[in-house]
Amino acid sequence: MKKALHIFIGALITALFLLFLGTELFDANAPETRILHRILPFEMLEAKLLDYRFLIRGPLAPPDNVVIAAIDEKSIARLGRFPWSRDKMAGLVNKLAANGAELIVFDVIMTEPEVHDQELASAMREAGNVILPVVFAFDQTVDRKNHELLASSMLLPVPTLSDEAMALGHINMLADRDGTLRWETTAIENGGKVVQSIDLQTAAFYMGVPPDRIVTSDEGIQLGKKRFIPTNRQGQFLINYYGTTNTFKHIPISDIVDDKVTPAELRGKIILIGATTAKGVFDLRVTPFTAEMPGIEKHASVIASIVENRLLKKASPLTDLGNLLFSGLLFSLLIVRFRPLGASIFTAGALLLMALVGYYFFAIGNVWLNLTFPALNMLSISVVLTAYSYAVEEQYARQIRAMFSSYATERLVDVLINNPEMAKLGGERREVTVLFSDVRGFTTFSEKYAPEEVVAILNEYLGVMTEVVFRWEGTIDKFIGDAIMAFWGAPLRQENHAELAVKCAIDMISSLEQLQKKWESEGKEALKIGIGINTGEVIVGNIGAEGKKMDYTVIGDHVNLGSRVESLTKKYNAQILITEFSYNKIAELARDGGLGNVSIKGLDKVIVKGKETPVTIYEVQLLGHGSASSVTEYVEGAIVHMKEK
Repeated sequence: MKKALHIFIGALITALFLLFLGTELFDANAPETRILHRILPFEMLEAKLLDYRFLIRGPLAPPDNVVIAAIDEKSIARLGRFPWSRDKMAGLVNKLAANGAELIVFDVIMTEPEVHDQELASAMREAGNVILPVVFAFDQTVDRKNHELLASSMLLPVPTLSDEAMALGHINMLADRDGTLRWETTAIENGGKVVQSIDLQTAAFYMGVPPDRIVTSDEGIQLGKKRFIPTNRQGQFLINYYGTTNTFKHIPISDIVDDKVTPAELRGKIILIGATTAKGVFDLRVTPFTAEMPGIEKHASVIASIVENRLLKKASPLTDLGNLLFSGLLFSLLIVRFRPLGASIFTAGALLLMALVGYYFFAIGNVWLNLTFPALNMLSISVVLTAYSYAVEEQYARQIRAMFSSYATERLVDVLINNPEMAKLGGERREVTVLFSDVRGFTTFSEKYAPEEVVAILNEYLGVMTEVVFRWEGTIDKFIGDAIMAFWGAPLRQENHAELAVKCAIDMISSLEQLQKKWESEGKEALKIGIGINTGEVIVGNIGAEGKKMDYTVIGDHVNLGSRVESLTKKYNAQILITEFSYNKIAELARDGGLGNVSIKGLDKVIVKGKETPVTIYEVQLLGHGSASSVTEYVEGAIVHMKEK
């Protein structure tokens, strides 16, 4: 019942997270307009987990066909303060074209006219492979139309240059709410004109895909027959960063201009012209790898990932939902097997396994699997079930402890708390072994001594006997003055309950002998006891007035028989008497010496007061050290009728 309830709670929490994730995945609104997205930043948390996957994976080996012509400190020292005049840019284009560059891509804005524009235009016309950047501006809110962003204005290169460009591509980079750049925006619209990103166009031209063969759909972008780029509903795709700064090959522009590079370093390459380390012209972006990556490095990663088909894609909504459902239900089924500490360790292991699965999908399959919802789901299940255990089950545990701690061992109480189904707190039939012990002549003894002395000796005796009962895993039912009632086989089932009871009785006699020596040395009168043991089916459970006074006890004919047998110890001058029902349980063990140095002898078949059926009784005696154990069966004789109790 407890496990079923825990599994139900886990399934309920999983259903709630399925609702949250479904809202995230299927809400058609942009992220910034979703109510749930703003209240519960699951998406941003998942983005941070994506960043960690990049860091754990580390850099990728970049292709040698993407090269950065760097506007760096060395080049500025050689060519002068940036921005350079366009005759110098023309010289750079001429050098790159002469060395066989496949594509020349500028990440430099040239929107203002200059006296040397014609020289640069001529160089671009002669090269025939120059792509120039476009920059869009937006209002405070970002509007969207189909898969394109709607910009409020557009900054184009001067007409003299744009007319000679092979293509124009936008270089806008739209970071997430935390400022990290994770997505490539494929297209932006302004005034009915749609401009694709400079990275997308560069990769398409390099692969021989003309602009009219770039087809946009709800699922992504098809580059002819060569490449499919999966996108989100906003027409963006994940940037697969190859690494941090200087991942791709950098060649200072001054080295190109001064012919310090070989044609092989430029021939057939995509040459990206942009700022890297030059002070004052930094174009820095926050990426998963670093907070200061030059924008030109981002362009290189996007172009390389398209050309090499190393594109990242988000897992499908059904995959994310299936992962959440499967992991949540499996976690709920397994965590119920653990106690709070074990559950915490299991939860940590499950979270680690989920992280490893997510990393495998990312590093091997280039798939971004959502980890936030499954991880938070498992954490929530673990926390709620732990809290439930402490709030509800710990209260129940306190009740169990209060009920049993006064008459059962600490170990037995702990077992009951951990396995409450083992103790049926109603009433049930069960075979148990009961033990009754009583002090001989206690009334006469108490008349000889002051009440304080009687209580002191009695408490000492009962304390030692209680320890003995607990040592043999017995349950003390009650103290009746100087008498002790204990039983075995409940609340925990003990297959060897008769054996434990007899061994406990033997230990009680042995412990009493030690007490007797102590009392005699103190000049006190030594107490003597008789013990009766019986085995049989009884009713066990909580008996009393519900809500007022209840005791966990055993009742039935076999309990009464055990009490009557204890009374017979006086008649037979025996310390331990057991019935045939207990004897049958331990006879073979006794013959094999499993009870220690004892003798067991059949005495009589008796009918005790209040009964009609005779029962055979056996005496158990302790033998001296080294004496051989013996078992003597009862020899049939006359039945003895007992009139007294």
